[in-house]
Amino acid sequence: MKAKKPQESVTIMTELVLPNDTNPLHNLRGGKVLHWMDIAAAISAQKHAEQVVVTAAVDNVSFENPIREGDVVTIKAQVTRAFNTSMETFIEVWAENIPQKRKVKSNEAFYTFVALDYNGRPAQVPEIKPETEDEKTRFDGAKRRRELRLVLAGRMKPNEAKELKSLFTSE
Repeated sequence: MKAKKPQESVTIMTELVLPNDTNPLHNLRGGKVLHWMDIAAAISAQKHAEQVVVTAAVDNVSFENPIREGDVVTIKAQVTRAFNTSMETFIEVWAENIPQKRKVKSNEAFYTFVALDYNGRPAQVPEIKPETEDEKTRFDGAKRRRELRLVLAGRMKPNEAKELKSLFTSE
């Protein structure tokens, strides 16, 4: 399987925040933005895997700035690293008030997807070949984030998390 460039998986999705997307304060509901993020990230992972993907994990998502009714939301998703059958995807969310000429970053997150074959079994995915400094930084950090996800899910023992251990020891 040939390695791919992260740029090949970039997905940019744009949405307009309408009244039915908001809470009583006229801010975009958190669940709605998480839904949009999942869609954008899944498209990115599916482009990379060239197969159906399912969401396996969502890392910590915090909301830095509210997204208001009438804002244009731009979501950028890109696969940061591929493992055997899973992929980590980085997502950034920006809100833009066009009349006020204001654009702010709302949040970012990492989502993990698993590729599935036609029988619903995990399928191998191509490797990622990072090129830019940002891509290399996210690629390198993906191993630690993966170990942390596995430890927190109880699927890896903390003493087996070599990448995480290296952050705290000089061995």
